[in-house]
Amino acid sequence: MAKVELKQPVIQEISDNIKDAQSVVVVDYRGLTVAEDTQLRKELREAGVTYKVYKNTMMNFAFKDTDFESLSPVLEGPSAIAISADDATAPARVLSKFSKNAPALEIKAGVVEGTFYDAEGMKAIAAVPSREELLSKLLGSLQSPIANMARVLKQIAENGGAGEATEASAEEAKVEEAPAEEAKAEEAAEEKEEAKDAE
Repeated sequence: MAKVELKQPVIQEISDNIKDAQSVVVVDYRGLTVAEDTQLRKELREAGVTYKVYKNTMMNFAFKDTDFESLSPVLEGPSAIAISADDATAPARVLSKFSKNAPALEIKAGVVEGTFYDAEGMKAIAAVPSREELLSKLLGSLQSPIANMARVLKQIAENGGAGEATEASAEEAKVEEAPAEEAKAEEAAEEKEEAKDAE
């Protein structure tokens, strides 16, 4: 079997992986221990990221005429790629976080949503929160004013209710006072009449 025929399935596999990818990050994994490599693969898998080691020539062929062709110049030395179809920042975020404890892992470059970023650019991408984090922050910021408004409305209802109760009791007191005042007025009128009669 010819070498080209052997390479074709690998090139096809890479092409299939990057076809719908939002981001592809190329890393140099030299110096990672087996334990570190295993842990890295686990963390990437949990984040929904595909991580594979391929020959540079295979990746070059697969990247040709795609958004990821700009990564070809960094394909030197041992290279692995981290691919995400869902969360564009996930590969950079996981790799960057992991490299803090495993300095041997080096991010070479990446393409995120069609834009090429060098190693420094990928550090900036790594600082971008995940979609879920952004959504939860958005929901939190939306819920905060709603919760505050609910609290204010509750206080208004409680204070309004208390005000109404005070008004009602005041009215009842007035109703109770009214007959007493009428009785006093009648007594005063009778006393005046008696005084007139006495004169």
